[in-house]
Amino acid sequence: MRSDVMKKGIEKAPHRSLFKALGYLDQELELPLIGVVNSFNEIVPGHMHLNDLTEAVKAGVRMAGGTPIEFPSIAVCDGIAMNHTGMKYSLASRELIADSIEVMAEAHPFDGLVLIPNCDKIIPGMLMAAARLNIPAIVVSGGPMLAGLYQGQNISLSNLFEAVGKVYAGSMTEDELHEVEEAACPGCGSCSGMFTANSMNCLTEALGMALPGNGTVLAVSAARRRLAKMTGRQIVKLVKEGIRPSDIMTKDAFNNGLAVDMALGCSTNTVLHLPAIASEAGVEMNLDYVNMVSERTPNLCKLSPMGPFFIQDLDEAGGIPAVMAELSKKGLINLEARTVSGTVGDRISGREVSRRDVIRSVDDPHSPSGGIAILRGNLAPDGAVVKKAGVAPEMLKHSGPARVFDSEDEATKAITARKISKGDVIVIRYEGPRGGPGMREMLTPTATVAGLGMDKDVALLTDGRFSGATRGASIGHISPEAAEGGPMAILKDGDIIEIDIPNNSLNVALSEVEISARLKDWQPPEPRVKKGYLARYARHVTSASTGAIIREE
Repeated sequence: MRSDVMKKGIEKAPHRSLFKALGYLDQELELPLIGVVNSFNEIVPGHMHLNDLTEAVKAGVRMAGGTPIEFPSIAVCDGIAMNHTGMKYSLASRELIADSIEVMAEAHPFDGLVLIPNCDKIIPGMLMAAARLNIPAIVVSGGPMLAGLYQGQNISLSNLFEAVGKVYAGSMTEDELHEVEEAACPGCGSCSGMFTANSMNCLTEALGMALPGNGTVLAVSAARRRLAKMTGRQIVKLVKEGIRPSDIMTKDAFNNGLAVDMALGCSTNTVLHLPAIASEAGVEMNLDYVNMVSERTPNLCKLSPMGPFFIQDLDEAGGIPAVMAELSKKGLINLEARTVSGTVGDRISGREVSRRDVIRSVDDPHSPSGGIAILRGNLAPDGAVVKKAGVAPEMLKHSGPARVFDSEDEATKAITARKISKGDVIVIRYEGPRGGPGMREMLTPTATVAGLGMDKDVALLTDGRFSGATRGASIGHISPEAAEGGPMAILKDGDIIEIDIPNNSLNVALSEVEISARLKDWQPPEPRVKKGYLARYARHVTSASTGAIIREE
């Protein structure tokens, strides 16, 4: 066993003594040592119950003949970090999570890992670590939050962000806003729409790195605790059989993951995270490939914020196995791909959709192509990303004057002051991985636009990113970013932006001569952060088009 290097032989007597200081018996040290990575803290609602799930995982490990050893991971709540400096740290935390798990698992060579995340960057960070370490590993998330209930309607956090815009528009009172605030988030779990956390938890299941139900079984349910116990049992089996992440996270697995991504209409942040995980797994994935999968994969689900359904509805409809079974009818799923519990074919055999209002047939999809599109053009030579399933039909093609802002804060002030007109294209630049730094997620401006009732009239462009809770013509990840001299850097108020989502194009109505002339006069801005982790991150992070990974020196 891998852990023998720290527990076997007479020369390891000092090491065993330290284990005994922790209370371990010789009999426990003879068993596989399983690292249990718990991202619990008291600031993230999606994580506040993870101690309970961790205990269930450890019980499962012991039942199967292993010895569980718990250690922690950091976690940022994107909702609480939103719209202030804290959001600069969210995406950057992904690399810290991966690095810290690598440190712990190499310094103390565990035989296997159970990874217990729940929210946006923790899930991909843990999967990146699993791929990098390539020791037997399995994920069990904390699960989705119940939808809130307000005036007889299910709601979630995205409704609350949009409610703020309604207050500015005068269509909701502050007292009513307070009522929505009290109802939107009823308890533990990852926010209940198909936002980034739930997108990544569902895709972890589709990739094969978690047991069925990981993405959709509710956080508050006993079924989630049973799933955690089963996960603890399964890691011991993976260790004994020598099954590693490299056996699971193959090209076929990422094909499956992208197909499910498009069918569900997941967060655009998946286009940052899947390439980053694939990079660690040694699998090539670029934006053109993402577009190819999107073009051939029907969009089967309209989950919040794009539609009226929530993760609890997806679970009732059959969950990820039912979605994959439906896609397999068109040959869009590789059934031979290995998972932590057999092949994909084994998992989805006999699975049926139980609610056709939630998961449509591949013969009657919401659209024949996927929920995410990659755009290119003279404004985004290296690509940009839009959740096209969340764009109003009126905005799929749009031409309008740019309103240019050099930060999210400037744009938000203009939006809330009602200084944006119908037809405008809001441009928020210098918010990319390097320029931000940290590529802030911008739910506040998009939700405010929606709350003001302008989501069918106004587009938003950024080299930053948008929340999974965003809807509307919100185009992010524009690459190269402005801070690297991308074309966004030379835009001026009034420049005409041409958006054509059906034809995957994003352009500014300027000649190449004019663009080149403006770029010659452009000077890069001073770094916004000059010390600490973010300064180091900004120096080494790559473009959003490559997953905003840390470049190798």
